[in-house]
Amino acid sequence: MKILITGGTGLIGRALISSLLADAKANNNSNNHISVLTRTPAKAQKLLPDEVDLLSQLPAANEFNFDIVVNLAGEPIADKRWSDSQKDKICQSRWQITQQLADLINQTEHKPQVFISGSAIGYYGRQADSEQVDESNYQVHPEFTYEVCKKWEDIALSCNSNTRVCVIRTGIVLSRDGGALAKMLLPFKLGLGGPMGSGRQMMSWIYIDDHINAIKFLIEHQHCHGAINLTAPNPVSNTTFSQTLAKVLHRPCIFRTPKWVLSSIFGEMSDIILTGQAVWPKYLTDQGFSFQYNSLESALSKCVGS
Repeated sequence: MKILITGGTGLIGRALISSLLADAKANNNSNNHISVLTRTPAKAQKLLPDEVDLLSQLPAANEFNFDIVVNLAGEPIADKRWSDSQKDKICQSRWQITQQLADLINQTEHKPQVFISGSAIGYYGRQADSEQVDESNYQVHPEFTYEVCKKWEDIALSCNSNTRVCVIRTGIVLSRDGGALAKMLLPFKLGLGGPMGSGRQMMSWIYIDDHINAIKFLIEHQHCHGAINLTAPNPVSNTTFSQTLAKVLHRPCIFRTPKWVLSSIFGEMSDIILTGQAVWPKYLTDQGFSFQYNSLESALSKCVGS
């Protein structure tokens, strides 16, 4: 199997590559071949195993002969304040590469078996704290995260007549190797962590191993397609998340960051901290996928434990 991955040096990409290589080794399968598209081959070479081929550009349509395409590329959405230029960077880093891949899939004679393309639960926009959101929810809130994800998904789905397409709406990925949790840890370790704003906003999370296993599940199960939530079946409020993280770290949870502080620091980007969605992975569970980490406490313990 020839596998192409974009965004391979990111948190999810590195974990997926490691898991695929481990599976191949365990099954004594030397036929799987992984290629990663990267703008910085020198950096990628330091981060990725030697078995991975690095591409600085996509091949032409007549040479595009991958069996599996996994598109994880995109500028981090919460790393910087949302200026107009940063918003454009967030959008174009997702839309352009997805358009290129969709065009190649539509043009090539060798159609991939599956195209798994990134999206996010930001597709739904802010939702009421009491609302359980699954893939059938069309009452989205029209805001920036929705606009980014809607076009991102539409571009990926434009090649669904030529291959099976899965767009994965990812929640907060919990890992000991970085990501959102790494940004939260320091104040909590210092005993200064606590809820953000009202603390009622819902946080839909998934442990990294479950996320990777879900991607592999979608690769292997040829009937799976369309928009799919990649979140654990146990969303929690920001207050509950904060209390659980403090408990796992054996620290107090007594400080609260007011809404006005976050708004003044982050501007519009504070919306993704102060609002949320209680997202349910209905499609995955209906298809028989089993989550290893349903409990937030067990997932956080795995992330921050010694």
